[in-house]
Amino acid sequence: MTYCVAIKLNAGLVFLSDSRTNAGLDQINTFRKMIVYERPDDRFMVLLSAGNLSISQSVREILQVEQLKEHAESEPITIWNAKSMFDAARVLGATIRHVYERDAIALKQTGVDFNVSLIFGGQIKGEGMRLFQVYSAGNFIEATPETPYFQAGESKYGKPVLDRVITPHTPLDEAAKCALVSMDSTLKSNLSVGLPLDLVVYEANQFQTDKVVCIDEDNPYFRMMHNSWGKKLREVFDSIEDPMWNGEQTDVPLMQQSDRNQALKKITTPQEKLI
Repeated sequence: MTYCVAIKLNAGLVFLSDSRTNAGLDQINTFRKMIVYERPDDRFMVLLSAGNLSISQSVREILQVEQLKEHAESEPITIWNAKSMFDAARVLGATIRHVYERDAIALKQTGVDFNVSLIFGGQIKGEGMRLFQVYSAGNFIEATPETPYFQAGESKYGKPVLDRVITPHTPLDEAAKCALVSMDSTLKSNLSVGLPLDLVVYEANQFQTDKVVCIDEDNPYFRMMHNSWGKKLREVFDSIEDPMWNGEQTDVPLMQQSDRNQALKKITTPQEKLI
């Protein structure tokens, strides 16, 4: 399993991925899930991958040379000459279908599903930043102001903090911190996600970035954030009043009759019916 998250903001893009793969409790390995494609002053793109490792590695390898032709006479489109991120995402979709045609039947014969989930985002000169989630069939959806982030892999543990914090107006550094908290929550709750992490932060219209870091268990910022988040979360939890059951004085009673719904009915004899 894995966990990847990408966030699209007005100020730029944030990408974060773990590096753990496992095929059982005693078969744990480290493989990077992120790859950066950069041509300074022209294009900057990042690919995150989850799912079957052999499929995602094949897609990453073939993507660099995959060509998409509209018709026989047209110039082939690649990720390196695409005029838009939409066209680059179409090339990625064609790459997935290429791998599917090559491997899907053989995988099915051995009981393995064709399973890959990708996040692809960046900016090509001449248009704004774009972010896509790409599925096993090669189809994709694009991030919007209402849905400014995508996750792949083990997403449920890290989603609540993203939903509470991230908007298109969130500053880049704050979004990077939020992504790391999201990852830390996932690491805490799921052993199939693990260090080291890859973090890339991209500032809009720069077409390159130096904010690329590998985070392991010795990283001082991540250790500080992990300890602080756990401590502050406990402090907030402790600051919330416990429910009062026996008529104690409180401004926020829990034992209060709802105006719309009745309390749950208890069955006390074999003859009673719920309705």
